Amino acid sequence: MTETNKNKKKIRVSWAEYFMNIARQVATRSTCDRKHVGAVIVRDKMILSTGYNGSIRGMPHCDQIGHQMENGHCVATIHAEANAIIQAARNGVKIDGAEIYITASPCWNCFKMIANVGIKKIYYQEFYRDERSLEVAKHLGMELIHIPPRLKE
Repeated sequence: MTETNKNKKKIRVSWAEYFMNIARQVATRSTCDRKHVGAVIVRDKMILSTGYNGSIRGMPHCDQIGHQMENGHCVATIHAEANAIIQAARNGVKIDGAEIYITASPCWNCFKMIANVGIKKIYYQEFYRDERSLEVAKHLGMELIHIPPRLKE
């Protein structure tokens, strides 16, 4: 090892940053160009399922035909969290007791799904709109953990 390499300290990301990095990569598959969101469901440091926001399977995508807007929201897309839960169900993967990493905090409907499937920790990068989940999470003993973007060094 050269002297220069010895002096460089390798920065190893935490598990939370690692899974959030993967969620950001999953978001690159999103097909609603209004907001790209990715979700990763994890248990015991193993990925169980992933999801990104996009149209119903087999339907045209927003980035191809435009958005179906209602009350300021595109309703043609299925959210990343819901798609990750659906993928787990389609593949028979138990997600009760798992954690979810999402590039944006869940909307109210996705939060309710996450709570009902038994996920107790929600890691998110960007807070997105709905604060109801914060109070309900406390009541249910769930944790919502903000992981800010890592600054480039």
